[in-house]
Formats: sequence, C-alpha cells, structure tokens
Amino acid sequence: MKTFYFESKKTAFKEGLRDGLPIGLGYLAVSFSLGILAKNSGLSPFQGFLASLLNNASAGEYAVFTLIGAGATYLEVALMTFVANARYLLMSTAVSQKMHEDTPLIHRLAVAFDITDELFAIAMNRPGYINPYYSYGAFTLALPGWAFGTAFGVIAGELMPLRLVSALSVALYGMFLACIIPAARKNRIVAVIILICFVLSYVASTVPVLAQISSGTRTIILTVVIASLAAIIFPYPEESDE
Repeated sequence: MKTFYFESKKTAFKEGLRDGLPIGLGYLAVSFSLGILAKNSGLSPFQGFLASLLNNASAGEYAVFTLIGAGATYLEVALMTFVANARYLLMSTAVSQKMHEDTPLIHRLAVAFDITDELFAIAMNRPGYINPYYSYGAFTLALPGWAFGTAFGVIAGELMPLRLVSALSVALYGMFLACIIPAARKNRIVAVIILICFVLSYVASTVPVLAQISSGTRTIILTVVIASLAAIIFPYPEESDE
C-alpha cells in the first residue's frame, strides 16, 4: 500500500540535500582534525574512513581513537563508545515520536543509523511529520563529509612532518572547547561540572589505586559517576504543559 511519504519523497530528498550541504562541509573540516588523532593512534586512512562511516560521532570517535592509542581492550572501547554515544538513544526516541505511525521499521532503523546533533536538529525543526527521505538526503552529504574528512586527516598526518602533525592535533581540542564553552557560559552548573571533571580526572591519575587502572577504564568510571551525580543533584527542570 502506498504510504504518506512516498508521494513527496523526491522533494523531501532534495530538501535534505540542501540542508545537509553546510553540515557536510562543516563535518569535512572538523573530522580532518579527528583524522590527525586517528593517525597518531596507528590507524590507516581506510580504517579512519570506515570508523567515521560507521560511527558518525565526534566525542565517541575521539574516545575510541584515544583508547586505541593507549592500547585499551576491546571491552573498554565498546563500553566507552556506548557511554559517549548514549545521548543518541534519547535523540532517536524523539525522532521516532515525530514519525508517522505508518512509517515502516526499516525506515526508522535507517534514520536512526545517522542521528547526530546537527542532523537531529534539522529533522526536529521541520514542521509536521519527519519524512525519512529528507533525512536520507541530509545523510547523503553529511556522512561522506565526516568519513572523507577523517581519511584526509590520516593521509595528511602521514605526509606532514611530525611537528606539524602535533600542532594540528591541538585543533581537535579547540573543537571540543567550542562545544563546552557556550554551554558553560549559558549555565553555571554546567561550568562547575566541567571544572569538577578536570579536577577529578587529574586526581584519578595520581591516586595510587586509580592510577593503576587503565586510562580507558578511568574515563568510563568518571563519566558514569559524574554524569549520574549531576543528573541526581541538578535535575533538568521539567517544562510546563503550556
């Protein structure tokens, strides 16, 4: 049976391409720095490309590449990936609630594959139901931009002098500062929690018992503990029905 969104799928796809173009260009630039980190962790251009193609998440990949470089176990990598990308579970749930009830499961799964902060935002801001083909259009440019950007970063890291590679590695930290500074300026609680994270991360690396644990496991423990306590002590205020 012909469902509601097939009639306008071509238009929706074109609109997704239009909105996904600036996101793809931004991903191409940002993931280049991520590719530098992947190179420093021993990944090849193809491995960096494949990692970004299957895991389109800056924080998640940063954590994974860092753990790979530190020689972490598969279990540590899997747990850290789950923790770093847990917010996408909530985003996928929100997107599914905005889809028409007749949307087949295969389309729901396909859209959930590439839920990122930016792609989630443009999908949720569209009026009415979310057309899967709109998301597919955005994915068509955003996902390759992220994957090729990572691969180009690895290639550049292999060709450039070591000092220049080290200098470009700082760009990735700049990207994360750009993520946390606006939130910290907007909310003092977030700023305090970020400072607490810095302090506890340093303390955990110096305390005899915790220092003996691998850096990957320490990061997982600190992430879960701090995030859980922050959610309990400073719960996000519920919006009124109005």
